[in-house]
Amino acid sequence: MSWKFPRKAAAALMLAGLLAGGCKSTRLSVNAATLKPAKDRKPAPEFDLKDAAGKPVKLSEYKGKVVLLNFWATWCGPCKIEIPWFMEFEQQYKDRGFAVLGISMDEEGWEIVKPYIEKYKLNYRVLLGTDMVAQIYGGVDSLPTTFLIDREGRIASVHVGLVSKSDYEKEIVEILDTRAAASGGARGGAVAAAVAGLR
Repeated sequence: MSWKFPRKAAAALMLAGLLAGGCKSTRLSVNAATLKPAKDRKPAPEFDLKDAAGKPVKLSEYKGKVVLLNFWATWCGPCKIEIPWFMEFEQQYKDRGFAVLGISMDEEGWEIVKPYIEKYKLNYRVLLGTDMVAQIYGGVDSLPTTFLIDREGRIASVHVGLVSKSDYEKEIVEILDTRAAASGGARGGAVAAAVAGLR
């Protein structure tokens, strides 16, 4: 049985969840703005998926960048709220080594995803997901589910459900600034060593 839901079934499931007091995909994430310490971060699983142009994409191509990896679907209400934020983050932080990757879990595939990308003018790369990718990322069973991946390719945080824009931005900036601080510290150490050598 496929993990992905047809749109009608998904809509019925979301309605049932709301009537029952909410479902995972419509609640605010309880782990908002919580970055894992670097020592506790595990490598993000590699994948090989295709983008809307049919080009293969591997996560390893993005090593050295901070990546926001978002599992979503066109029928997902909370996803529609987050997408404009992700477009803004892509535009604002791409020059600092940041990228957004969207993994669509729509059962209908590109037939429905490509028109959505064009209609909303998504400015980041969208890939078509598979059940296997959902499984290697912990069995993604709620949308949206989003992973923030650091420059070393490790998972720095995971959010299941809707997260506030400010929480996302805080985490993104913190991860981006970590490398700047570290490289600045290394330079400072080199200068100090050179000065000590002159004494």
